[in-house]
Amino acid sequence: MTVYIGIDIASKKFDAAELCDGAYRCKIFENTPAGFTALYKWLKADSIPDIHVCLEATGNYGTALATFLYEKNLKVSVVNPSRIKGFAVSELTRTKTDKADSRLIARFCKAAQPAPWRPAPAPVRRLQALVRRVGALNGMLRMECNRRENADIDAQESVERMINHLKMEIESVRRAIKDHISSDPDLKNQDDLLQSVPGIGAVSASLILSFMAGKEFAKAKEVTAFLGLNPRHHQSGTSVRGKTRMSKMGDARLRCALYMPALVALKHNPDIRAFGQRLLTAGKPRMVVVGAVMRKLIHILFGVLKSGTGFSSRVAVKEAIKQ
Repeated sequence: MTVYIGIDIASKKFDAAELCDGAYRCKIFENTPAGFTALYKWLKADSIPDIHVCLEATGNYGTALATFLYEKNLKVSVVNPSRIKGFAVSELTRTKTDKADSRLIARFCKAAQPAPWRPAPAPVRRLQALVRRVGALNGMLRMECNRRENADIDAQESVERMINHLKMEIESVRRAIKDHISSDPDLKNQDDLLQSVPGIGAVSASLILSFMAGKEFAKAKEVTAFLGLNPRHHQSGTSVRGKTRMSKMGDARLRCALYMPALVALKHNPDIRAFGQRLLTAGKPRMVVVGAVMRKLIHILFGVLKSGTGFSSRVAVKEAIKQ
């Protein structure tokens, strides 16, 4: 008999619910290494042959716990919170507490049998941590720049010092990212492949690499769906014909990071330039074209990583043949 464990994770603690033969057992643990060990003992994992643990993908809060359980040879699933929310709606759930949520996740785990999760390799985890740090520092820099516009004269000097310090720290972390990628042959090879695509520079490549190197996608469409770049159609019967929009059910940070490379690729990548021009000629709005270009760019990036071959322009080859 499989025992299903639902975990509702938070920054300081997590609620665990054990579902076995229709009965629940619940307990709260600290979100620390000591709490992880206490959970493992509470589960009596050594005496139960089949345990399936499920938790939501909530940024960094649950990564350490999921990694700990994976290393203990337990089956772990880390799922999109939207799936849990949809399951709650299907059950007409009205109660919203941490304990109730952990029970809900356990029931979802039993009903949906989500795919097992495994942590990214250590070099990828280090890259992800450094990339996240750059993102956090950039957020602080934007806030300080906004403060500079309205800061009192007496505070201007302090704001300027902080802005300069943040810029120096961002450069320092970016150098650490560059050194880390250069020191790892696999990351270096993948980084070179990404930067072979016109429109992708060192900063964009490190962010994309931190995302794609830690995932196992079979098709490019899976990547676009994960990022929320796939189109969402709104149609029902013969009367409802809503506009097709980007789903945006995915990693917003990476979606934003792909925006500028897409604009650069529209100018300097011959394949994407031709693709974008066809859409504009067909009367598509510019923002729709940019969204389509972002999807096209993901397909190209996935292709060079999957094939292990640098980018080669089909349009440029055709033009060379014509000449």
